[in-house]
Amino acid sequence: MEETDRLIHILQKNELLMHVFDRMEHVEIGAYYIGAGCIAQTVWNELTHRPFMYGIDDIDIVYFNKNDLSYEAEDEVIRYIKEMFSNLPVKLDIKNQARVHLWYPDKFAIDIKAFETLEQAIDNWPSTATAFGVRKERTGSWKIYAPFGFDDLFHLTVRANKKLITKEIYMNKALKWQAKWPELILLEWERGIDYVPR
Repeated sequence: MEETDRLIHILQKNELLMHVFDRMEHVEIGAYYIGAGCIAQTVWNELTHRPFMYGIDDIDIVYFNKNDLSYEAEDEVIRYIKEMFSNLPVKLDIKNQARVHLWYPDKFAIDIKAFETLEQAIDNWPSTATAFGVRKERTGSWKIYAPFGFDDLFHLTVRANKKLITKEIYMNKALKWQAKWPELILLEWERGIDYVPR
C-alpha cells in the first residue's frame, strides 16, 4: 500500500475526524488543511492499538488569507467554523497562517518572516511527524502535504524541525507526547533537521 493511501485508510477509521473532513468540504475559506497533531496522533493510535481519539486535545485547521491580516478577519473565520462544529467534543484550533508572523514573536520570542504560502507554513512546523496537512476535496479525492515524508510518522519517531523552535519548545512537546504514547522514539534535539525542504 502506498504511504498516502495508508494514511488515508487510517484517517478514515477516525469517525470524528472524518466528520470534520466532510463538513470542511463546504466551508468557503479557500485552500485549507487539517493538520499537525490530530493527524499524527490518529496514526499513533492505530499503530499502538488505542482508540482513535485517544490523547487528541484539538483539531488544527489552517488556511491562508494574506489579503486581510487583521485579527478581526481571522476571528470571524474562527467563529464561523466553530459554530458549524458547536457540538464537537474536541476543541478546534483555527489559524490564518498568513498572519502567524504577527503574533509568533510575542508567544515564542522568535522573529519570523511572513509565510508566502500555506505549504511554507507547514514546512516550518515543529516536528517531522506532525508536519502534515490533509484535506478532502469536494470531488472526494484527498490532498496531502507531507514535506518531510512519512517515515518518521509510521515509525513512531519524533524528530525536531529546528527551523522556528527552540530546544525547550521541542522537548516540552516531545515529552508531553511520549507521556501519552510511551512507544514513541524521541530523537535528541541535535538529531533534528535545521533546514526547510524544497
